Amino acid sequence: MPESNPLKHPGAGTAGTRSAGAAMAPWLALAAMVAVLDQLTKQWVLDSLHFGQAIPITPFFDLVLVFNRGAAFSFLADHSGWQRWFFTGLAVVICGWLLALMHRHRDERLLPAAFALIIGGAIGNVVDRLLHGAVVDFLYFHAGRYGWPAFNLADAAITLGVGLMLWAQFRSNGEAKAEPTPENPR
Repeated sequence: MPESNPLKHPGAGTAGTRSAGAAMAPWLALAAMVAVLDQLTKQWVLDSLHFGQAIPITPFFDLVLVFNRGAAFSFLADHSGWQRWFFTGLAVVICGWLLALMHRHRDERLLPAAFALIIGGAIGNVVDRLLHGAVVDFLYFHAGRYGWPAFNLADAAITLGVGLMLWAQFRSNGEAKAEPTPENPR
């Protein structure tokens, strides 16, 4: 009886295997959806708030409008502007690498979803860098005077994608150790 792998699409690896384009389509659509939703929410914030404005939503969450010229946690934000192009180029290279990985794992579920979330988030932030010279951040969580740096949906998608990649790696390592092989019996 063939083994079933919940991480692979049904029909993967059989005589009826889908074309590479058909296998990639849902993941590319997910990446596009993330980028579009990210841009729509940022445009809404740009239309609704002015720079530095904060709208309290709960005692621990505010909507704000800030611009991040750097990377995560405003890394390199205070430099002269070269970082805009550096982070744009870096995102393009990483997206290309992730697309190649997505193609390699196209018949799986977890890894291509992770790659799509990261690619969609990266595209959303690259669009900001090209249009605004900085990334638009608007989600601010805090407790008293302590707060997490403001972020956006693209950042959340990237973080979720990296988390899924790690989970997939830990799962595959656990499965590899659990399954005996002729070379490595238990």
